[in-house]
Amino acid sequence: MPPNSMPRPAPPHPPSRLATAPARPPHERELVRICGLAAVRAVFERDPGRVERLFFEPALSGDVSAFCRALAQIHKPYRQVEAAELARVAGTMLHGGVVAIARPRPLTAFDPHTVSDCARAGKPLVILDGIGNPHNLGAIARSAAFFGLGHLVLADRSDQALPSDAAYRVAEGGLEYLNLQLARLPAALEDLREAYRIVGTSLSGGSPSPKWGDRPVALIFGNEETGLDRATLAACDDVVMIPGSGRVQSLNVASAAAILIYLTTRP
Repeated sequence: MPPNSMPRPAPPHPPSRLATAPARPPHERELVRICGLAAVRAVFERDPGRVERLFFEPALSGDVSAFCRALAQIHKPYRQVEAAELARVAGTMLHGGVVAIARPRPLTAFDPHTVSDCARAGKPLVILDGIGNPHNLGAIARSAAFFGLGHLVLADRSDQALPSDAAYRVAEGGLEYLNLQLARLPAALEDLREAYRIVGTSLSGGSPSPKWGDRPVALIFGNEETGLDRATLAACDDVVMIPGSGRVQSLNVASAAAILIYLTTRP
């Protein structure tokens, strides 16, 4: 080392995305727009207290009457509007005729003991390591809920999509049934190894005929463009791929997730 020089300090660890600013008044907190009858019904069934306002087209007045009564009991507004205004409220034409303005599902810090409860029940675990498209997040959440999973682990990194208007719309209510946790990968995988077989996914180089073994599987899906990080791959017990005809390079990650979740949940 040259004289009088000092070693350069290591770059600071990126702050967790769970870090939040001091609590703000309710009217200033971030809200999401939950669109579509299935998604709105799910939030009213699972956690109606998160809903702040409801807007709907006349054609759905009968379908949402119970939601309106629930809001009236807690003195929160609801309103019937025409299609043009509903599109403005929703921020999209793809609103399905009803929009709930609600607080998003809470994101909690990774808790290996909580997710291991699913392993004892024989349920797989899905981990998203840098899935950046909120539509893919929503579609994977929908598949996870459809097959009865209870948890969805999201990598605590800047390119990982978090629940948003688009994710809620595509999830069709699936996000309401999942415990959402943020984890630092690959370190968190070591905490899961005793309960789960850690299985990464790859476009190539993985096994086309996976053998899941005698433990439930923790399936890890990587970024849509770059796949899994090398460090995450190195921490996997196995890596799998879905073989195709070769006419297109790969499946969309949400489609691949649906297939693999099915394979790990079937008897």
